[in-house]
Amino acid sequence: MLEVKAPSKPAPAHSDPETGVSIAEAARRTGVSVHTLRYYERAGLVLTDISRTSTGRRRYRQLDLDWITVCTKLRATGMPIKTIRRYAQLVDAGRGNEQQRLDLLEAHRATVIAKLAEIQENLKLIDHKLAVYRGRLDAGDADTLWAIYPDAR
Repeated sequence: MLEVKAPSKPAPAHSDPETGVSIAEAARRTGVSVHTLRYYERAGLVLTDISRTSTGRRRYRQLDLDWITVCTKLRATGMPIKTIRRYAQLVDAGRGNEQQRLDLLEAHRATVIAKLAEIQENLKLIDHKLAVYRGRLDAGDADTLWAIYPDAR
């Protein structure tokens, strides 16, 4: 499982801006668009200041890519940007707020579990409808399914 950890020895505040990957490569590696990467930065979701080359182009380090992947997965499970931002703030604040992070993630997990249950119920309806259509097609009378005007053609 993906775990974002601080480097074992602290890196300088602004390491060599020529290292890392371009925004296009970062987008490819994280599976999000360049626009989304820029948005995540503006929205306060990225923990570090993304370094820039002498020409102003962004350079993403592996730590940045790992964190963006976390944000992307949280977002994909329906976590609101506001909540991801709060989580990022807690992580950025460092030690001492682990219980708050746990509480935030547990609350989101409960929301995801509820959504999964709802989706499973909806899937049951779809499976039922599939069985009805297959049965009616096999019986040869599928043309009357959901026929609001059965005599109109």
